[in-house]
Amino acid sequence: MSHLSESQPAPLTDKPVLVTGATGYVAGRLIPLLLASGARVRAMGRSLEKMGARPWARHPNVQLIKGDIQDTASLERAVEGCGTIYYLVHSMISQKKAYRDADRMGAQNMVRAAAARNADHIIYLGGLGEMDHPNISRHLVSRNEVGNILMNGKVPATVLRAAMVLGSGSASFEILRYLAERLPVMVTPRWVHMPTQPIAVSNVLGYLLGCLNTPDVRNQTFDIGGPDIVSYKDLFTIFARTAGLPRPVMIPVPVLTPKLSALWIHLVTPVPSVIALPLTQGLSLPTICQNDRIQKIIPQELIPCSQAIERALDRVSQEQVDTCWADAGELEFPEWAHCGDSGYSGGTLLKCGYKATAAVPPGKIWPCIQAIGGKTGYYAADLLWEIRGVIDSLSGGVGLNRGRRSARELRVGDALDFWRVLACDPPERLLLLAEMKMPGQALLEISLTRISEEACEITLLSRFLPTGIFGIVYWYALYPFHQYVFSSMLKGIIKSAGGKLSTGPWRFTPKIS
Repeated sequence: MSHLSESQPAPLTDKPVLVTGATGYVAGRLIPLLLASGARVRAMGRSLEKMGARPWARHPNVQLIKGDIQDTASLERAVEGCGTIYYLVHSMISQKKAYRDADRMGAQNMVRAAAARNADHIIYLGGLGEMDHPNISRHLVSRNEVGNILMNGKVPATVLRAAMVLGSGSASFEILRYLAERLPVMVTPRWVHMPTQPIAVSNVLGYLLGCLNTPDVRNQTFDIGGPDIVSYKDLFTIFARTAGLPRPVMIPVPVLTPKLSALWIHLVTPVPSVIALPLTQGLSLPTICQNDRIQKIIPQELIPCSQAIERALDRVSQEQVDTCWADAGELEFPEWAHCGDSGYSGGTLLKCGYKATAAVPPGKIWPCIQAIGGKTGYYAADLLWEIRGVIDSLSGGVGLNRGRRSARELRVGDALDFWRVLACDPPERLLLLAEMKMPGQALLEISLTRISEEACEITLLSRFLPTGIFGIVYWYALYPFHQYVFSSMLKGIIKSAGGKLSTGPWRFTPKIS
């Protein structure tokens, strides 16, 4: 997408550009383009560690600032001295069912902060859908409500409304891809025939970037879409043709409600039902641009659906997915993880840890540790991991469907199957937070200690903070499996690195802890 930045003039002002939701799907792709255009960027998010792991975080023209749209004081600090604000936050993941109230309050807070700190312009990306349609979803109502709040503030605003965004890593694209790849025969709801106007993520970025230097877009709302108006059934057909898959057989039925559709999507794709439900509720109304005025103000070549899908699939196959829908959300580091084991007073902390030494250069071990999960698996007992993933999906968790953003690279905040990367310190330590459904909180830490140029020690430690008696029962019921799986994982990692086991694996935590 570098062609976008090459054609962009320098910013109209030398004031920094504030990008909220900096680690989100769209913002994470917009920031490099803003930097390439010569803009100074202030990236705002709730976790400095998560932002600091992004490739653009060390650019000389970027400043990282911690902020939360629910906290007016932090917003005012973030807005201070900035000209343009990109409002690219959404509370659907972090607040779940309460997202509408959170988004309304966040927009109101931003309006106040922008006015108090004399910002010049707010640019917002919302959802396409007419408010007076009888099938309007709560999600689209909320998206439009945020746009209206921003438009009615004292600071000039621009609202861009988009339907489905086609790009590697977007939730909409992931739903389309997994359903098409895994289900050659689909029982579909009636909305499969509903018309929509998808837009390629590069075109979305083109419009967002173009708004920075175009005063004519202020105080206006624009519908943005690609050149094709298609039904969702057409999209599945286009995807199958582009991906070289058989054309899917679709059997529409009237009884498949949005809730049932969301549950099915949750089981088949990486997108959990809490996200799938609002998305599917919005599929029961036409999402077609009602105006194309922005094409004359910010002209760009609009990418057809087939080409957008082809580009997205290429990036997936090359493992060059810059951002993913799963990147969004707050990075919550459990407080108990910072406490010393013996002095911890917040509850019963349970542990299971194994160590092993290997005759292999440490530099060969770390790439194997960093490649864990996804298509690589866990180096041992993959069937047990698969069963745990299925149980998690059936329990309403994310399961193993999310996979990894990249097969070789990990960064703080990445989703990794049903884990979240809390720390990644090459070549010494990987810390994962469990996001599976369980009666407690769990951490899995894999660390590497150099013994010599040709030998190292590997440590695998699981820590669990149970919730009530059910959490304790859960831990001890799985403890025998933990012993087998963790010791086998160490052997598997060493074997994958081409090394030989010298000593161990041995358990270094008490058998009953």
